[in-house]
Amino acid sequence: MTLVLKSDAFDEGGEVPPKYTCEGANISPGLYWQGLPEGTESLVLIVDDPDAPDPAAPRMVWDHWILYNLPPTAAGLAEAVGAGALPAGCVAGVNSWGRTDYGGPCPPGGRHRYFHRLYALDTRLPTELGNPTKNDLLLAMEDHILAYTALVGTYRKLGDRS
Repeated sequence: MTLVLKSDAFDEGGEVPPKYTCEGANISPGLYWQGLPEGTESLVLIVDDPDAPDPAAPRMVWDHWILYNLPPTAAGLAEAVGAGALPAGCVAGVNSWGRTDYGGPCPPGGRHRYFHRLYALDTRLPTELGNPTKNDLLLAMEDHILAYTALVGTYRKLGDRS
C-alpha cells in the first residue's frame, strides 16, 4: 500500500476553503492518512507555500505548520487541532511567523499552492530538537525517510479574484 494523505476540506489540487485561511477562522483542516510503510516509527507533517510572495516570481518558501514525532498509531489530525489536542509525543516546529501553531493561507497576491507534506520515518526524532525550524527538522530527518506523500491545495484571497 502507498502512503496517502487526504482531507475532507479539499481535494488534491482543489481550493482550500476560506475557513482554513486568514480570511476565515484560520483553523487547520482535518487531515488523515493511510498506507504507512512497515517500520514507521514516527511521522512528520510540513505545510508550506513555495509561491511566496508572488506566484509569478516566487522568492521564498513560507512555512505554515510543522509537526514531528506524530505517532504511527494516529490515523490523522482533527479539524482545528490545537497544541493541547495533538497526539501524545507530537512536537511543533517554528513556522515562518515564528510561531508553533497552524497559520493558514494568507497570500499577498495571486493563487498560491499549499503543500501538505507527510513523511514516514524509521525513527522518532530526538526531543532535544525542541521547536525546530523546517530546515533543522529536514536535516534531522535525513536518511530516515521511509515514504513521502503530499496533498496540495490552492488559495487566492477573496478580494483577489481577477
